[in-house]
Amino acid sequence: MLSVRSLHVDYPGEGGAVNAVCDVSFEVKRGTLFTLLGPSGCGKTTTLRAIAGLERPRLGEIEADGRIVYSSAEGIFLAPNRRNFGMVFQSYAIWPHMNVFENAAFPLQVGRPRLGRKDIAAKTMRVLAAVGLDHLADRAATKLSGGQQQRLALARALVMEPVLLLLDEPLSNLDAKLRERMRFELTRLQRELNVTTVYVTHDQSEALALSHAIAVMNEGRIVQIGPPADVYQRPRDRFVADFIGSTNLFDAAVIAADAHTGRCRVGTALGELHAHGNGGLSPSDAVVVSIRPEDVELFDEAPACADGDNLCRGTVDASVFLGDYFDLQVKVGERLVLARAHPSLRAAPGAPIHVRIKAEKCIVVPDRAPAATVDSKD
Repeated sequence: MLSVRSLHVDYPGEGGAVNAVCDVSFEVKRGTLFTLLGPSGCGKTTTLRAIAGLERPRLGEIEADGRIVYSSAEGIFLAPNRRNFGMVFQSYAIWPHMNVFENAAFPLQVGRPRLGRKDIAAKTMRVLAAVGLDHLADRAATKLSGGQQQRLALARALVMEPVLLLLDEPLSNLDAKLRERMRFELTRLQRELNVTTVYVTHDQSEALALSHAIAVMNEGRIVQIGPPADVYQRPRDRFVADFIGSTNLFDAAVIAADAHTGRCRVGTALGELHAHGNGGLSPSDAVVVSIRPEDVELFDEAPACADGDNLCRGTVDASVFLGDYFDLQVKVGERLVLARAHPSLRAAPGAPIHVRIKAEKCIVVPDRAPAATVDSKD
């Protein structure tokens, strides 16, 4: 439905042009939510603005719903108001002098073709009902809560029945509990309305919770695209492993590798580990092993081990109670390992502990990510 091909966006800088987006390409299927995820300055918002027509790329092509909206080769650049895209900004941009109905109806009142008053009212109330604000149609926009303002901004973007919805950090101004609740609301709305959506965020948990597919960006480039579970469980390089959630990273050297199964043995500061790679590994290769805290199993007594399990002993260095789980730091040799355990584990700081990590949970990734162009604007 949306195709972005070889997109390049530059900004003027003191020493010449700065490459904000470099050779970015991706496809978004109809009816799905696709997230551009990355740290500040990685180019995700620049990419979204280029799709919206708010930035003019230097090279590339953008096609939406079978129509080319930008092509450097063909000299095509459709203005934002001709693309039929809806967009919700981080600030929501709610008009304070209008009530809820007037805010939502405004795009229909100024758009083309012009609609009659009854048609505008019917469309506006339908979309307000979809976001759960129809009972507040006459309320002043300034009297809405943060979550209600976010839903009103969505209603205003959806009322024109856009072929594509663009969301730029829409939950970042909400408090933690409201943000969590709005994730469910966004998921429900997107799937009920079946609107194709491109979502920008720096929040990894937000991206994992909402998305059908995630593109992780770093320094103006996409470094990995895939379903949330794949990006989290099978990071392609050190940056993705470190950026998505919490992880333990250990520098390692390959001792032996099986190209058919992906299994390998690596030498680390924890000792020799059985691990899983993506193929193409050779003995003596310098790599990094990523192990998620929830995959570090802790036992008071030595546990049974299956073939390929990694077992070592350590000492509990520190623990933090977080309600439904403990975060612990376990000292193994000279290294601290972050682990996550059920509250039933009663190991106190200083207590000996047994550590078991399954081979398939020790993910081998390249030591260095490919070089990328530095971005100065997000």
